[in-house]
Amino acid sequence: MVRHFNNETPFKFSWDQIARAFWQRYPNPYSTHVLSEDVVERYVDDDGNLYTKRLLRKESRPPKWGERFISATQVYIIEESIIDPANQIISAYTRNIGLQRYMTIDEKVVYRPCNEDPKTGTIALRDAWIDSKFYGLSRAVQAFGYERFKHNVKKATKGFQYVLEQMYHDPSLLVEAQRDIRDSLKDQAKRASNELAEFAKNRQIRVAPAVHKSTQ
Repeated sequence: MVRHFNNETPFKFSWDQIARAFWQRYPNPYSTHVLSEDVVERYVDDDGNLYTKRLLRKESRPPKWGERFISATQVYIIEESIIDPANQIISAYTRNIGLQRYMTIDEKVVYRPCNEDPKTGTIALRDAWIDSKFYGLSRAVQAFGYERFKHNVKKATKGFQYVLEQMYHDPSLLVEAQRDIRDSLKDQAKRASNELAEFAKNRQIRVAPAVHKSTQ
């Protein structure tokens, strides 16, 4: 059974500001897993809507238990977006074109002005469908994909907030971003230390303790 994820995210920025910042989402301190982005196609249709297709390359490491089945650590994503300025709607659709044998994620995000105050707020409506046909492990893969996607949505939201703050100067968002970046760096350092210890253990490598020379 396909896992479905959906949520709503409010942004304290107008739709016009969101539309201008949409193309500036990467890079940001929360999107270090996004390695590259390239525009494949772009045009304005007869109704004045801007259509864009982009190819994104992202880091996507499998879980420990899946490393024996999957060696790839990167995946390509297609993003198709339509910006409708007349109705103030941004629709973005993404899907992975790599690792489909392992898992597929189809995502749709719609940005529209908030009903309460269209001039100062925008709501992002997100839906995603996570599926796997991996024989014998489809449920485990779906559960893993769902949890990772949920985690990445939080990072993507913080990253977009960071970009919006940089463009429109909201000091409160900058302080929060700086704190999250420090926490993220601490987590990365801790994870690297654990991976080194695990590597040494698996290879039966003895790691000598640091020697501190004393001065006479």
